[in-house]
Amino acid sequence: MADSIISQSIRVSGVVQGVGFRPFVWRLARELGLDGWVRNDSRGVEIEVSGAAEQVRSLIERIEREAPPLARVNSIVARDTTRETKGGGFVIIDSRSGRAATMLGHDTAICRDCLGEMFDPGNRRWRYAFTNCTNCGPRYTISRGLPYDRVRTSLKPFPMCARCQGEYRQPNDRRFHAEASCCPKCGPQLFLLDGEGHRLPGDPIAGTLDLLKAGKIVAIKGLGGFHLACDARNAVAVAVLRERKQRDEKPFVVMLANAPSAAPFVQMGVGEPGLLTLGTRPAILLRKRSTSDSNLPGVAPGLAWLGVMLPYTPIQFLLFHEAAKRPPGIGWLERAQDLALVMTSANPGGEPLVIGNSEALLRLYGIADAFLMHDRDIVTRCDDSVARITGGGLQFIRRARGYTPRAIKLPLAGPSVLATGGWFKNTVCVTRGDEAFVSQHIGDLDNASVCDYLEESTAQLLKLLGVEPAIVAHDLHPDFHSTRFAADFAQQRRLPLLGVQHHHAHAAAVLAEHALAGSQLALSLDGVGLGSDGSAWGGELLRVDGVRFERLGHVAPLGLPGGDRAASEPWRMAAAALHQMGRGKEISERFSAHAAAPAVAQMLAGGINCPPTTSMGRIFDAAAGLLGVKAVMAYEGQAAMLLEGMAQSYGDILPLDQGWKITDGELDLLPLLAALADERSAERGAALFHATLAAALADWLRVVAPGEKTVVASGGCFLNQVLVRSLRARLGAQRMQIIEARQVPPNDGGLSVGQAWVALQHLVGH
Repeated sequence: MADSIISQSIRVSGVVQGVGFRPFVWRLARELGLDGWVRNDSRGVEIEVSGAAEQVRSLIERIEREAPPLARVNSIVARDTTRETKGGGFVIIDSRSGRAATMLGHDTAICRDCLGEMFDPGNRRWRYAFTNCTNCGPRYTISRGLPYDRVRTSLKPFPMCARCQGEYRQPNDRRFHAEASCCPKCGPQLFLLDGEGHRLPGDPIAGTLDLLKAGKIVAIKGLGGFHLACDARNAVAVAVLRERKQRDEKPFVVMLANAPSAAPFVQMGVGEPGLLTLGTRPAILLRKRSTSDSNLPGVAPGLAWLGVMLPYTPIQFLLFHEAAKRPPGIGWLERAQDLALVMTSANPGGEPLVIGNSEALLRLYGIADAFLMHDRDIVTRCDDSVARITGGGLQFIRRARGYTPRAIKLPLAGPSVLATGGWFKNTVCVTRGDEAFVSQHIGDLDNASVCDYLEESTAQLLKLLGVEPAIVAHDLHPDFHSTRFAADFAQQRRLPLLGVQHHHAHAAAVLAEHALAGSQLALSLDGVGLGSDGSAWGGELLRVDGVRFERLGHVAPLGLPGGDRAASEPWRMAAAALHQMGRGKEISERFSAHAAAPAVAQMLAGGINCPPTTSMGRIFDAAAGLLGVKAVMAYEGQAAMLLEGMAQSYGDILPLDQGWKITDGELDLLPLLAALADERSAERGAALFHATLAAALADWLRVVAPGEKTVVASGGCFLNQVLVRSLRARLGAQRMQIIEARQVPPNDGGLSVGQAWVALQHLVGH
């Protein structure tokens, strides 16, 4: 008997716009002989279909199984309908607006098919800097809203020419309904300006490469903002960039053509080259070779890791193509190339990333010698993502381009929540249903522009998601701009506020992404966070259960001589450690290079302006100060990073015998610091510190929480791979598994997710 004819309305939600989903559905429906239509709307993709019941079922199954590579299908809901579309074929119809219930796709590196066209001298897109298709290119950073259509992107001012229109309408073409598609005839154009903003003659790519080879600094417009670029092999150019950007010691990321080009600078393990070529293209920290610093002088001084990023935009690929003498085809991309470029964010003074052409000429004046620009607007700022490899996968240091606005699936659905994050490495998070959407990296809230950017990002995320939050979550610290903004936002809308303790939020972020419910053990180790008792926490052993947590233990307190100033001057933390050892008389002589040393010794002796902290980050600083590794930091976390690099270089060492004490849940590391105070080799001391700290943490967990099988690792200290590697091994021997952050950074960049997860559970009564 012939299969019955049915009509169904199908709703597909998830990341299904700007990823070639409608053409994909069109092809499937035509192949299955079905009639109907497909369109985008603010809730996702809507399909009306009529045909044989078996073929309709097959359509639904294949939509889920064969979805385009950039798509993410969260749900498919089908229901019978009386509206018949039989006999008219299957078509794509115009999009419909409304309340958003879907999300934009993320920006993706240019695909090999587009590269093949771009490097084919006979192709009309030969060396065209805005080549893209359904499977690649910008999405989030060019979109003004949903549904995702050209009129809602920064391509609106560039009507397609007849040939591009033909590709757009051709079902079998890779650019079928590719909203950002364009060509040299109808699309955006590149141009090169000098430092005064005057247009330079000649080919912009060739001119840019000539300037870079001559040691100049060029501001290059990217997907989510401008980069400042220079020749990474040119010590003078790197030094000038540091001086102009006022970035004395913080490491730069290097862009290289491919993994073989990185081989002279870094060591790569099995699978690591593949992570470099991910379509999301994060910058990845890789272990340096011994010759790296001499080959790339001043790029990442004193550190054991180098940030490496491969090209992801057509413009970036064109620079490497030009340096390779414009070879035809893409074979050259498999071979090592000499060009190495520093690619650092154009965010002078720690302000938000520069995105506009006029803005670049104003804010980067005197920093950049030239500007490689184009006339396609960047709608949304979005910095490069940065990650490192741990346990065989990626762990974020900064989550932004390529991953924003990708959702994190939560184990529970509920009303929408807005969480405003912390002070450092700020992000905001908005939940919708059972998904958490984290903003791109916003930055440290230490200037008005970044604070404005936080508010701008919040408004944009809420608009894109089409939600109104039912509650606003924030850090406990009353002086954070994120806290004040949360209070103002809630007051204006008469919404409830929920303060979430900093280290509780750190742990909750990891619990949320791993869908861990019930009572869980958590280590939360970082620089600082306001405790629920009003003091500075940062070395915490917690029992977390939904909206509640219990402080099982903490690192023994150490004074902060001079308050917050001690957080950037490790010698002060070393002085505090010496005082606690009963060796305060050594402070003035040992730190005689610092005029404040006698005063610090007196402050410690009198207990004046030395608030206690349980921060593990400050323990790292004390170790660095005692070993003479770094007395005053040029950037946050520098002392700990240098220590980590030294430990990595030294290699394995046994932990110090009796290097710690545990009393009533308190972990005292003073015996270890005392040994470091008399250690003559900084490298050996760094290795001893890491080995002993890992052993101490494992013992702490054994003593305070016997019989536990898992522990959540959260807080910025867990970006330290030497520590994590050793701790993972020790806990494995104790039959305990360590659960690490994967989808968001373990540092404060993931704080908003934890706040949101606690607030969501608060709303639904967990």
